[in-house]
Amino acid sequence: MNILLLGATGRVGSELLQRALDDGHEVVALVRSQAKLNAASPHLYTIQGDVLQSADLERAMRAIPVDSVVSALGTDKNNTLSRVTPSLISLMDKHAVRRIITVGTAGILNSRNDPGLYRFQANESKRKTTTAAEDHLAAYRHVKASDLDWTIVCPTYLPAGDEYGNYRVRKNWLPEDGQKITVPDAAAFVYSQIASSEYSQSRAGIAY
Repeated sequence: MNILLLGATGRVGSELLQRALDDGHEVVALVRSQAKLNAASPHLYTIQGDVLQSADLERAMRAIPVDSVVSALGTDKNNTLSRVTPSLISLMDKHAVRRIITVGTAGILNSRNDPGLYRFQANESKRKTTTAAEDHLAAYRHVKASDLDWTIVCPTYLPAGDEYGNYRVRKNWLPEDGQKITVPDAAAFVYSQIASSEYSQSRAGIAY
C-alpha cells in the first residue's frame, strides 16, 4: 500500500512510520526537517515542506500514487489542523484518494454528562484550555462534511510507555473511565485502521 504520512516526526507519527516501513508499505513523509526523521528505507520517500503550503502538499501527494492518507499532525496556536484540512481534502479529491485516518483528541468525542456537547465543551477533559480541542473540532467538521472514507482516532492522555494491546475502543465516545493510553498502543490502533473499515465515518475513542 502507498501511504502519505503527515506528522511523521511526532511521537505517534514516528511509530506509525516505522510500522508501515516494517510491513513493506511505500510511505511518503512530508516533513519540515528531514534531520528530525529517524527512519531510513528504500520504501520511504521524504518530501521537505510545510503542510500549510498547498504546493508542498501537492508534491507529497504526487510523489507516488497514494492509496491512503494518515495524519498524526499536532495542533498549535496557529490553528494548523483547521487550516490544512480543507486543502488536504481538496487534494485527495483531485487525486482520487478516498481513505484518510487522522489522530484527534478525546475532547471531540461525545459528552456523557451533557448530551449534544463534546467532552471539551462539557468540561470532561482535564485540559485547562480548549484551543487545541477547538482546532481538532474544526478539522473533524471539515472531514465529516467531505465525501472521504474517514476515521478519526481520539485517544485520551498519551504517555510514553510500552505496547500492551489491552486497550478499549468505542465509536464516538471515550470508553467508560478511560484515563490514558500509551503512544505505542495508540499508534498500533491508528495503523490497524489503514486496512480496516470498522470505524469508517466515525470517531474512535480509545483508552485502557
